[in-house]
Amino acid sequence: MTKEEIINKKLSELSRSDFRSSFRLREKDILYVKEKGIDIIRGHAYNFINDRLKGYPVVNDGRQTPMKGHPVFIGQHACACCCRGCLYKWHGIARDRELTRNEINYIVELIMTWIERQI
Repeated sequence: MTKEEIINKKLSELSRSDFRSSFRLREKDILYVKEKGIDIIRGHAYNFINDRLKGYPVVNDGRQTPMKGHPVFIGQHACACCCRGCLYKWHGIARDRELTRNEINYIVELIMTWIERQI
């Protein structure tokens, strides 16, 4: 399976969850993405994942990702990449260690694909 197929399959699975599919970018979020550009937003996604989810143990796991305030935060909730518990439940990523570079890349790609589809 290609990376694109994996991302598409996971987004399809997430779309069947009432909770995950309830997240949408608001007009102000869409304008923010367009103003900053997708590359800047991708950089923000890497920063947020590295700062809030990469390490072990994660401080305030389950409460570290706001529900609003940045398009990436909304995308994290929509994609079940908001905490290590959701990453384990939805993506099978272990909670008891640091995230690998490949896992971080997967998470960011998933979130960015969701954001681009929202635009």
